[in-house]
Amino acid sequence: MKKFAVFFVLVFALPFFLVGCDAESESNSYVIVCEYDDESKTLYGSETVKFFNQSNNAIESLSFFLYPNSFAEGKKVVSDSYFDKAYVDGKVSYGNIEILSVKSGENLSFSVSEEGNILSCALNKEVFPNESVTVDIEFCVQLANINHRLGYGENTINFGNFYPILCVYENGFVENEFSTSGDPFYSTVANYDVTLTFDDDFVLAHSGNAVSESVSGGKKVVEIKGEKLRDFAFVLSKNFKKASAIIGEVVVNYFYHDDQDYEENLGVAVDAMNTFQNLFGEYPYEAVNVVQANFCFGGMEYPNLVLIADVVDDKETYKYVIVHELAHQWWYSLVGNNEFTEAWLDESLTEYSTFLFFEQNEKYGLEYEKMVEGALNSYQLFVNIYKDALGEVDESMARALPEFATEPEYVNNVYTKGVLMFDSVRKTVGDRKFFNCLKNYFKDYKFKIAKGGDLINSFSKTAKINLTSFFNAWLNGEVSVGG
Repeated sequence: MKKFAVFFVLVFALPFFLVGCDAESESNSYVIVCEYDDESKTLYGSETVKFFNQSNNAIESLSFFLYPNSFAEGKKVVSDSYFDKAYVDGKVSYGNIEILSVKSGENLSFSVSEEGNILSCALNKEVFPNESVTVDIEFCVQLANINHRLGYGENTINFGNFYPILCVYENGFVENEFSTSGDPFYSTVANYDVTLTFDDDFVLAHSGNAVSESVSGGKKVVEIKGEKLRDFAFVLSKNFKKASAIIGEVVVNYFYHDDQDYEENLGVAVDAMNTFQNLFGEYPYEAVNVVQANFCFGGMEYPNLVLIADVVDDKETYKYVIVHELAHQWWYSLVGNNEFTEAWLDESLTEYSTFLFFEQNEKYGLEYEKMVEGALNSYQLFVNIYKDALGEVDESMARALPEFATEPEYVNNVYTKGVLMFDSVRKTVGDRKFFNCLKNYFKDYKFKIAKGGDLINSFSKTAKINLTSFFNAWLNGEVSVGG
């Protein structure tokens, strides 16, 4: 790994302290300072993390996810079906994150799990309920040459899940595994203050709002702040162009490097944001950025920023992906959930929300009932093929990511069957109650973490019908819609 002079202001270790706070009003916070070196494809960084203990337990150590290590040698970050789109030259490339130091006034003892996914650091003193602790971490990220959430491609350099992020505490820190299927992410909202330094010929797309920018000696320094963000991500490109529109209080930006239909696709994003605000609730941030990126999957969601894969070459599919990823601004970014254990909770609802968009926007030429019929036919075909090949098929939706045997099993049960489930709920309770269910669920869990039971209880309360058995029958596979 090439070393070089790091051009950023160091965040010095702060004295270890514990302070009283109102747990309901306090969020965790990150002050992140990074510089990207394009020659070595390396990001050097430091972060100051303030953790508020909102549990009823005294906490002796902290745990952080190290997602960049999912790209390390010996790891498989994509399934075989996506290999060619991820590694365009056919050669596997590796990346990782190295933890250089962990401090809280003084050096702390820390370790990285054998799998490389978890950083654990022992604190000098217990953090009691309604108190906080500040920890400083220095790290270095080596990027892989891969079209993925984190990595560099021909046109974009993607920085998704690039920094150590606190695990969620639930009577112990939730330490999920890496997974090639789905999105194995889970985090609380936090306040971010991020300073990025990079070559001044790059264009930057990011979560949060830029508050200052300066250029000196061929380097650009941008400070970004964001409140109550579930994550932070950014993308760099020397080839970006930007188109923008304003809807109410929200700026919609479209960053693209190769799109003759950029005005049309910006219009799709504007329509999606308008539609989802009307259906679910107000978007509480100043901007959202839609980014055409080197990415092997269809798209990926982050707060205020979504990736749209440039390998999606069908115009209608490209529009569909934009809509789907922007729906995630409500389901996962604002209403959080554990995507590793309950992928259906955000993905099923997001996919169904995409169907609702086309129902609400007839000009795109997709009829809702025909879309639902197509989903049913697609799911039945999946079931029939699996039964012919294996003799049986697991139709349950409520599974952790590794419990899905194959990618088609995951996609069909979480996305396709998820659409059928929410369509069935809608037909059961009626349109008026159903759309009120969506609004109330969003209002009750905005900036929070929801479990599957929370959605079911919220829908039941609004619809004034106990929907527990109804949902569970779908989620547990008791409802079979196969052929």
